[in-house]
Amino acid sequence: MSVFTDETRERAREIIARYPADRSRSALLPLLHLVQAEEGYVSPAGVAFCAEVLGLNKAQVGAVATFYTMYKRRPTGDYLVSVCTNTMCNVLGGQEVYDTLAEHLGVGHDETTADGKITLEHAECLAACDYGPVMTVNYDFFDGVDPQTARGVVDELRAGGRPMPTRGARLCTLKEMAVQLAGFADEREGAVADGGPGEPTLRGLRLAQEHGISVPGFDPNTPIRSKAEADKAAAEAKARSEADKAAAKPAGTPPAPSNGGAARPGAAGNAGTGEPATPAQAAGSTTRDVKAPDAKSPEVRAAETRQPDAATAVPDAPGTKVPVDTTAPAPRDAQEAEAAGVAANAPAGDGKPAGDEAGSQERNLKEAEAGTGTGGAGSAVASETGVQK
Repeated sequence: MSVFTDETRERAREIIARYPADRSRSALLPLLHLVQAEEGYVSPAGVAFCAEVLGLNKAQVGAVATFYTMYKRRPTGDYLVSVCTNTMCNVLGGQEVYDTLAEHLGVGHDETTADGKITLEHAECLAACDYGPVMTVNYDFFDGVDPQTARGVVDELRAGGRPMPTRGARLCTLKEMAVQLAGFADEREGAVADGGPGEPTLRGLRLAQEHGISVPGFDPNTPIRSKAEADKAAAEAKARSEADKAAAKPAGTPPAPSNGGAARPGAAGNAGTGEPATPAQAAGSTTRDVKAPDAKSPEVRAAETRQPDAATAVPDAPGTKVPVDTTAPAPRDAQEAEAAGVAANAPAGDGKPAGDEAGSQERNLKEAEAGTGTGGAGSAVASETGVQK
């Protein structure tokens, strides 16, 4: 097993120190980038190193390393060239760019050239559809490429050059990029560049400016508040709203019901107070108020939808009355009640339908026979009157 350098071990301790003591395993992702920065990929030794410093087993580390495509499981070239072949870039010629590079370099997907310079891969999406077709070199963008420009980029890389990406700073090797992904600044001269949005990104903004389209009341200079500041502002706004309501309420108005806002049975509204009836009063419902669905986690809402129980709060439809003074039966009680009902109501057999009497059936049969014996006259009478006297 290879031994990692003292610098790598020191950086590993620095990464782990970023997280609470009982949450140290959260450092696994940057640690994997760190070992990749030293070896060029996440080797078995790198997996063992991460497991050792975090107190995990190698299976746990390997499960994460094999899940994310940015962690390479075999030696990778100095420059990872990724060509987007997803829908948008493919329509614009991305597949042609990839095929040209594969033939020119003599490698396929996730394969490295013999000189160890370039590893080629096709990517499902590089999140730059408005610049397609795009390719990245160590995750830096080259926009609007075609087969010729792509060949020029890889030829310059193999010759020892570092072509300038369309957006961002000048290129670095994959190992140098892994150091940055682990959370450490790139100390190279010119490593940080002032990049700006490209023309496709700005197109929507310029169209909005030309046509005077904007969000009502939007101020781009408004600072983004912290959660504590936002909660404080919301509490103050709520207090002001309640104070305004209390000041506007006429004198002598009875207090609101204490049952969570639900209307009393039979109450049609706030008669005599000059206030409109609440939705619960208008519906005549006795169901307690229910919080908005977004107050619950999606998992809870899904579980309640699949298997509701007596404690599941369900908003009632208008006009629906749900009694609240009784307790819903437990599942076992409901099953016993169902079994008792089945026992007390035996299914109909092959006999006569319920409600038919044998006497009336025999009388109708005799009347039908008597009708056939009188040339059909009696039959007509019987059919019209139902009884032949």
